[in-house]
Amino acid sequence: MDQIKKLREITGARILDCQKALQEAGGDLDKAAAIVEAKGLARAEKSQDRETKVGYIATYTHNTGMVASMVEMLCETDFVAKNEEFRQMARDIAMQVAAMGAENVEELLQQDYIKDPEKTIELVIKSLSGKIGEKMTLSRFTRFAIEA
Repeated sequence: MDQIKKLREITGARILDCQKALQEAGGDLDKAAAIVEAKGLARAEKSQDRETKVGYIATYTHNTGMVASMVEMLCETDFVAKNEEFRQMARDIAMQVAAMGAENVEELLQQDYIKDPEKTIELVIKSLSGKIGEKMTLSRFTRFAIEA
């Protein structure tokens, strides 16, 4: 039970998913986390044909006040749009835009995530999408910078 709790804290996955992953991994916590992530991504892929009509607009302003960004993240339901994990991800992506910039959504999706360079922005979105079980889309963004 302690391992299930640890895996749940690491991945945020449901208890049953954690239990199955630990069984499949023979009790190895790292392997189980990889299994949960892989299954979450598979679940995210299944939802890609659904429509996203609601969402959240996140903003970020650097502490100098010289750079700011705005990101529009879309999802299927207002329930998820109000979810704190969804909103935090949108804010983190807004911070990514301010720090790294990108020309378009496709380029941004392929960037290494500044909080975890082992992941891309696309993988971050798909991971949360798989965890929550709802399609999420980075719709558009903008970056403002005062050129001195």
